Order: sequence, then C-alpha cells, then structure tokens
Amino acid sequence: MAHSRVSVVSLLTILPLALCSCSASGSGPRIPMRPPPSSPDGGTADLADAGRPTDPPPPPGPGSGPPPSADECTKIDFVFVVDDSGSMGEEQDNLAANFPLFIEAVEAFRTDDGLPLDYRIAVTTTGKPFTTTIEFTGFPLPPMTTMDDGPNGAFRQDCGMARRWIETGDTDVPGTFACNAAVGTSGSATEMPLQMLARSLTDRVADGTNAGFLREDALLAVIILSDEDDCSRTADSATITLDPATALGSAVDECDPMSDGLDPIPNIISTIDAVKGDRGRWAVAVIAGPGPGTCMSDFGQAVEGVRLQSFVDQVGPNAVFSSICEGDLAGALTTALDTFDTACQSFPPLI
Repeated sequence: MAHSRVSVVSLLTILPLALCSCSASGSGPRIPMRPPPSSPDGGTADLADAGRPTDPPPPPGPGSGPPPSADECTKIDFVFVVDDSGSMGEEQDNLAANFPLFIEAVEAFRTDDGLPLDYRIAVTTTGKPFTTTIEFTGFPLPPMTTMDDGPNGAFRQDCGMARRWIETGDTDVPGTFACNAAVGTSGSATEMPLQMLARSLTDRVADGTNAGFLREDALLAVIILSDEDDCSRTADSATITLDPATALGSAVDECDPMSDGLDPIPNIISTIDAVKGDRGRWAVAVIAGPGPGTCMSDFGQAVEGVRLQSFVDQVGPNAVFSSICEGDLAGALTTALDTFDTACQSFPPLI
C-alpha cells in the first residue's frame, strides 16, 4: 500500500508556532512546550505564565494550613505504549518519522528559570504472555489454542541503548527512539495497553526490570498508540465458544468491552495514582480509533477505542484522545505535547 509521507512537512509548519509566543494580542492559547520569550535587554524573560488564566486556590480544609501551591515541573518521564500487533507497521513508521520534531519541541522548552527540560523516554508494547482457546459447538472439531508472548510491561532496550530508556544528553535521541520504537508487528493480537502501562510502573519496577526510570519529582507523561481497543484482562488466558455454522467469516475476538474478565479501568487509574501520589502528577495522550465504529486512513482500519476513550474521560483534565485515522500522527503528537505542557505548568508538590 502506498502512503503519503507528509509527516515532516506537517510538523515543520506546526513547530514554528510551537517554539514562540505568536499571539497578536499576547494572550492566545497556550503553545505546547513553548520556551519563554526574550526580554528587551536580551535576557530570558520570566513570562511563562503570561496570558494564562489562573483560578484562586481552593480554601483550606478545617484545621489545616494553606494548601501546597502548584509549581512548574522541570522533569518529564515519557512512556510510549505502542501496539505491536500485525496491523501496526505503518503507524510505527509514522511515529518514528515524526519523533525528531517531537523531541525538537521538547528540547526547545525552557522552565521559568530558563533551564532546559530534564526528560526520559521509555517504550513498551501492548502484549503479555496470553493463551486463547477456541471451543467449537455444532461440529466435532477439536479446540484450537494460540499462545502469544509479550514483554509484560518491560521497557525495550535495543539499538545499543545503555539502559531501558533514553534521557537528556544521550547521543542521537531521535535516531535511537526511531530504532527502539520499531517494536515490530508480531506481538499479541490481544492488545492490553492499559494493563501493560500499569505493570510497567509497578510489577516491572518491583522485579528490577524498569527500576530507576521513574522519578518522584517528574511529571509522568504517557502516549498510547493502538488501532484496537484495550483488552486488558485480569487472567492470562481466555476461552471463546464459537459455532462455525453461525460465525463463519466473523472475527473471533475476546475483547468485547462489555465482556467479563476485563481489568476495571478505575483499578488501573488508581494504580497509577498510587505510583505518582496525585492525579495531577501524571498525564496521558491516547491515539486510537475515535468511533463510532471503525475508521479508515492510509494506515488501514482502526476499531473504536471504547475502553481507551473511557480511560481518558475518567482520568480527567490531564488526558486527551486523538484519532489514529488522521493518516499522520503530527497533529496527535502536538496535542499530546500541549496536554503535557499544561499539566507541567500546574504540577502539584507531594504532600
């Protein structure tokens, strides 16, 4: 299939706006990862909050002192959760093509003190070891069993990486990311991005695999990329009963968002809340099928991300959903940066 490679051109038109304060009135919408403008004497003006509306802090509770004030974060830990199933080759290529300008915007960002952002970037996939058994009714056919494998939330370490993440100061960050994020298309067809995100921050930290990545004083910024809905299951296996006479030609799928055995979304959110200590200390951008139903693009077909949209809705203001069917990830990545920038500007201290 031929694809239009317009991603670099798209971001080149976006990023000049992303790297300056360009509103004619000086009070336009916030620009993702925007560095502060220069002051008339050539120094760096402390204007990161210029034009940004502020709400009064909530009143303190009975018997309590003043609430801790939010402060701008100076560190971000990025986690990319990339679907590695058979239909994701074009999306992975487009992510890699757009990442150099994504990281250019990140590295251009300056804090209120004029310092560059201290970032880390890790990649995991959507699969875990999982067994699917299909039992047939109406025909004397033996059960069929498929066994998938997956990193189970482990961060990838490929392409000569010294550790399981890339960080500020590393050589050729765009090239290393493009290589490491090429996760392939032989992963599990039972995509579990939400559960693998949670496990990457808990189980894989506890067993030492991802230890050292998370920083207490850093915003956790997550990007989930998938053309399927989330199918995070509590068990490591599923059984499907199929009548070939009535289901001939239909898809065999244990991922109905209303089916039993799915990991409840509030449990996953609570897990991440516990890891970071506060909902305001993490943010997420989901890039998936917007619905209703399936959508098509140069990438192919994407099903409606019902659970992924529900996850975004339940997380709240620090979450955003973008369509994977735009045919280019430039806009979705820019929206993600805008969301992370806003979260970074109101980063709450730990109590």
